[in-house]
Amino acid sequence: MPNHKNRRVGDGFFHGLTLLAALVMLGVVIIIALQLVKGSQPAYARFGLGFIMGSRWDPVHGQFGSLPLIYGTIVSSLIALLIAVPLSLGIAVYLAELAPSRLRGPVSFLVELLAAIPSVVYGLWGIFVLVPWIRTTVEPLLHRFLGWLPFFQGNFYGFGMLAAGVILAIMIIPTIAAVSREVLLAVPNTQREAMLALGATRWETIKMAVLPYGRSGLLGAVILGLGRAVGETMAVTMVIGNRPQISPSVFELGQTIASIIANEFSEAFDDLHLAALVMAGLVLFTVTLLLNVVARLLVWRTARIAGGAGKE
Repeated sequence: MPNHKNRRVGDGFFHGLTLLAALVMLGVVIIIALQLVKGSQPAYARFGLGFIMGSRWDPVHGQFGSLPLIYGTIVSSLIALLIAVPLSLGIAVYLAELAPSRLRGPVSFLVELLAAIPSVVYGLWGIFVLVPWIRTTVEPLLHRFLGWLPFFQGNFYGFGMLAAGVILAIMIIPTIAAVSREVLLAVPNTQREAMLALGATRWETIKMAVLPYGRSGLLGAVILGLGRAVGETMAVTMVIGNRPQISPSVFELGQTIASIIANEFSEAFDDLHLAALVMAGLVLFTVTLLLNVVARLLVWRTARIAGGAGKE
């Protein structure tokens, strides 16, 4: 009887400790949000919601509009997704469905190793290797064959939206690939066996049984990668060109919310400028938080579906 009572006390203590840890993290998020709201009040009082729609960022004359920054953040992230999603899903399918056991561990390790490289290292590599290659090879090639589109017109800087998108793609591949691999591994073997029993090939089984079953989880992986791309700072700052403008061409220079905060926060010379940067951070915080919440809900949904099918 005493042992049973001690176990209940221990369970209660452990439950309280883990609850405290969860509440601490929730409290940190709330404190960050409140501090951003408080710090952005002067900018909100001056510009209101016009801060989001304004297109001029001029600290000297006290004019702040974040639309070019939002545009740069969205465009660079979308370019990253267009490059990273096919590669990441291909890696995930290979590791989960096709790779021999002796290769799964090493290849998974090498892919996930990309996530351990500091972003400033990516930025340096981008400046000395990626940007010259884009300027001399990729942009002239795209302009030659697709120059009739407004997306591939303009000067060949090397720096710009395209370089930022490529760097972001390399940085988010480990995230999307790792989560997608876990989603595919969670698909019950009964799905595969049923398709194979009907005479389907390996590719048809993956296409018609495995990928549809894990669709929500794969979408969650993509959104997690998007959240990482939206908030990336140093690597993007070093290759995007840092010019707040809206241009349809991916060759042009641009700027993101994260990059302008990194560039100007330490040199903000008045309260309004500082408040505008904090308000830009609040916009970025809100977008990233929403993306991660949506992604987590999708992953949980996939896990519940897989668990229910496994019990059946």
